[in-house]
Amino acid sequence: MSHNTFGHLFRVTTWGESHGPALGCVVDGCPPGLRFKLEDLQVWLDKRKPGQSRFVTQRREDDLVKVLSGVMLDADGETMTTTGTPISMLIENTDQRSKDYGEIARQYRPGHADYTYDLKYGIRDYRGGGRSSARETAARVAAGGIARLVVPGVTVRGALVQIGKHKIDRRNWDWDQIDQNPFFSPDAVIVPVWEEYLDGIRKNGSSIGAVIEVIAEGVPAGLGAPIYAKLDQDIASLLMSINAVKGVEIGNGFAAAETSGEDNADEMRMGNDGTPIFLSNNAGGILGGISTGQPVVARFAVKPTSSILTERQSIDADGKNVDIRTKGRHDPCVGIRAVPIGEAMVACAVADHYLRDRGQTGRLK
Repeated sequence: MSHNTFGHLFRVTTWGESHGPALGCVVDGCPPGLRFKLEDLQVWLDKRKPGQSRFVTQRREDDLVKVLSGVMLDADGETMTTTGTPISMLIENTDQRSKDYGEIARQYRPGHADYTYDLKYGIRDYRGGGRSSARETAARVAAGGIARLVVPGVTVRGALVQIGKHKIDRRNWDWDQIDQNPFFSPDAVIVPVWEEYLDGIRKNGSSIGAVIEVIAEGVPAGLGAPIYAKLDQDIASLLMSINAVKGVEIGNGFAAAETSGEDNADEMRMGNDGTPIFLSNNAGGILGGISTGQPVVARFAVKPTSSILTERQSIDADGKNVDIRTKGRHDPCVGIRAVPIGEAMVACAVADHYLRDRGQTGRLK
């Protein structure tokens, strides 16, 4: 199984399975001289780890990241400095329950990658889905923590903006609310609505989809290149690579199809300091695949978790019709924990393009 690496200059390779002893990643191409502490990475993994509320899987994993290479430790025993060599990171799995999946070892769960993995490789890891499990994304979040160190002044933040048909009121957007509720919602008013809604979903043994928005602020103008190295192209690709993601949009995205040219194009004026000012940001901070200096805005849609307690029709490896009810511990809305994953993917894309731009133009933006 190939294709476990993404990026060009800032390259990330992830490894490991959901029910293996550990998983992790290797980050290659990170510049030397970047200083950080382990807590600077752990804070992002803590946002993603399971078991933090009744609205996510109850699998209990501490997701403590270990940095094995690519750094030198300072005399204080805490601060690390990157050396420019590959940074290897490891996260142990400690709460696997492979026995929960024994009954489906030869059955294909509807909506999962069971059938296609078996079809392509002739073998699949049925224990939690193996590489197709969202457990793999813990390693991406660790890599995203390194990526955030690469570009000076960039802030990448994500928020859950829709669960099922229930959307936030954007007039209530407050970044300070993100860490005050279990949904990473910027709208405090929608939180009790989502709580009641998801409680009903859980009690019915079902699941529901969601939409996540990621905003990168402080992205320098000039990152990305036409035609096959667009910044939005690579952001979309990385977001699309996240488990269960079925759609990605940049800026106004699909809503742009409903607007006129006058309404959609971001008009410009010259600021008093001689810097151009955009009067709107429908393009999501990217024009012609190149960043404008405005906030980069991306959204992605996550389908409902396919592992549900409701009995579903399928087939097994012998071609027989079967009825499946998936046991185990699963997210009723996988979109909640996708917020820090989306942040990590955008951070990696921006870091990669920053290094590529520096290599091509020689400029430090």
